[in-house]
Formats: sequence, C-alpha cells, structure tokens
Amino acid sequence: MFTPAQGAFRPVPDVRVTRVVRVVRVVNGAFVRRRHRVSEERAAEAGEQDPVAYGLVPGPGTHPGQEGELRTIRWSAGSPAGGARTRTGRYGDTGLTMNQRDQRDQGTRRRPVRLATFNVLHGRPLPNGQPLSPATNPAEGPLARAVLSLAADVLALQELDRLQERSGGVDQASVAADAAGLRHWRYASAFHARSTADRGWVLDPAEPGLRVYGPQDVGSATDVPSHGIALLSRFPVREWRARRLAPAPLGMPLRMAGRPGLTLVRDQPRAALAAVLEGPGGPFTAVAVHLSFVPGWNVGQLLAVRDWIADLPPPHVLLGDFNLIGALPRVVLNAPGKTRTPPSPRGWSDLARTPTYPVHRPVVQFDHVLATGVGVAPAGGARTPATGISDHRPLVLELPL
Repeated sequence: MFTPAQGAFRPVPDVRVTRVVRVVRVVNGAFVRRRHRVSEERAAEAGEQDPVAYGLVPGPGTHPGQEGELRTIRWSAGSPAGGARTRTGRYGDTGLTMNQRDQRDQGTRRRPVRLATFNVLHGRPLPNGQPLSPATNPAEGPLARAVLSLAADVLALQELDRLQERSGGVDQASVAADAAGLRHWRYASAFHARSTADRGWVLDPAEPGLRVYGPQDVGSATDVPSHGIALLSRFPVREWRARRLAPAPLGMPLRMAGRPGLTLVRDQPRAALAAVLEGPGGPFTAVAVHLSFVPGWNVGQLLAVRDWIADLPPPHVLLGDFNLIGALPRVVLNAPGKTRTPPSPRGWSDLARTPTYPVHRPVVQFDHVLATGVGVAPAGGARTPATGISDHRPLVLELPL
C-alpha cells in the first residue's frame, strides 16, 4: 500500500457517491501530511517497487463501479480453485426477512467467531518501524509466527507474495494457512509479476490479472510469481467467489526514498475474495478486500463489492485494508444502492474503531471489519497487537455468528 499525496483526485462518476467522495477528499487531505511522515518506511522498498517500472494499467474504458469491468470467478466448494464456474441456487435462509432470521437465530446456538484482517507487507519484519533485509530475515518464519499469534477463525490477508524471490519463493497463503491451522483457504492474485530490486514489478503478459489458487496448487513449480490477497477459514466453505478490481487510471504523487519532492506512482490492480461459510449458528458470508489508495476510486470499488455480494446469504462480514480512514467505509456502505436485494434495516456497522497504521505508532485506521445482518450482538475483544512484521497492525475481534 502506497501513501497518497494531497491534490491527486479523480471522482467516481456516480451520483450515488458524490457526497461521500467529497467527504473522502476533505478528510484525506487532513491526514495526508501525517501519513507522509511515516511514508519513508515503505519508501525504503522503492528498489522493489519502482513506480517507473510498475507497468500496471487499467482495462480499456472502465471504472470500478461498472458492470462487467471486473472479471469474476465463482465456484462451489467441491470444485478446484481454478476450475469451471458453477451456478448455485438460493440458500435456504436468503429469502427470509430480518424478523424471520432473528426468530430463527433465537433458537440457534451461536458462539463468538474470532475475525482478523492483516496487511502483512509480504511478511517483511519491521521492528521499531524500520525495515530489515529479507535476506537476513526470511519471510516464512516471521509470517507464520505472526498469523499463529492471532488465533483467528476467519483471517483476511493482504499484500501476500506467491513464489516471489524476495519472500523466499514460498506460497505465503499456504504458509499462513498451515501455521494458523486454517485448512479452508484461497489466494487471489491481483497481478502476476516478478518483484526485482532494480526494475520493480516486471509483469508477465501471458498470465491473467486474476487467478485463484488453493491447497491443491501448493508446490506447483510451473506457476508464475504473483501478488495478492487470501481468505482463510476454520469453518467449511459452501461457495467461493473472486473478483478483480481494476486500478485507477491516474497515479498519485508520493514521497520516495532517495528522490527529492514527489514521484508519480501508478495504482495497482486489486482483488476481492468472498466465501459462504458454515458458521456455528448457520451460514454467513465473509469477504476479503484490498482497495486502491486513490481517493474516490476506492469508494467506487467498495460499492462494487457491496453490490457484488448482495445475493449471498447474510450475515455479511467485510474485512481488509480499505485505504479509507475512520468511519468512511461505514458511510460508503450505507449509501443508497442499486441492487434488488434489500439491505439489513440496521445497515452496515463498524465492529471496531481503532488505529492500525503505522505499526510503531498507530494514528490512522485503514484496516476495518464491518458487518451487516448480525442483529444486536456486539463485537468484543478488539485488539491491534504488534506482530513484528508489516507496517500495519492486524485488527482482531470476536463476533457471535
């Protein structure tokens, strides 16, 4: 995740979100100077992510809210991760009203489910906010210890490497799943590219931007290196979905180590992963996201994800690095939509409000867990523990499901 600078803004051409975008623009400007103070931590990786060599551009004539702009993969739990798409019928409780679901839930035994989201910065150790060389601190060990310490039942991870030399050539999603004991998982590539010290990301033109990998793909030596997100679960999965989020057409000026002033950096493609899980009290939907750092563009992406999961069974839990601060994700998610599925009367709610960035002295919350359809059951046990890796802290909480 790069740090946006003030002044580069492209509004989403959607009247539904015009007012929300204005709020994003104003509030983002208030935080940008504070965020630049810690941007040098990530800028130390400029050799790995040279903006000149980034080479990541959006598809033709699209924006995040447009139907058909994003490639979607959908498959049932019994199908291979990259296998054929499947159509599934309505779930038994999807058509229930809120009152009917509440009556059902009164007789259902629920228990707290521990939810967590973590932007892991490809498992890179950052003690005291300063990066260490991956060569002397292999990512596999620190990443495994970090996710194990969270003891999560459902875990969303962002900025994961797959088969990258800088992180030891491992499948980091598989490493995390094994360490945490979460055997139901998928990894979605935002893009296929090789990270180099001198040229940044070198894209592989032969590979699609979105490809989904699972346990059956571990150890495949012919795969191309990639970068993306993962969703891991202790509970069985009924259905998986994956969706690519195109990058913003305009870059953002950022401060880069060793360069005077600001350097224009292009946005990168993103991904969203959704899973219908068999929770203790019945099915629920968990969604992992990593949104753009470009103000306004990330609002459009969030609304697109909200509409994309509207037909999946509630409750809905949305976890990830939103690159939106404070209450903005809740405001965006509760904006009027165009889906036919009526929202929960209680709308979307923040399950925790606490800073998660930067790791050594959190002052801003970019990482969120929000939910709708969960009734009046409060979330508890929210914490942002230090793990020894990344420039973000994880957000961990418990919610009866």
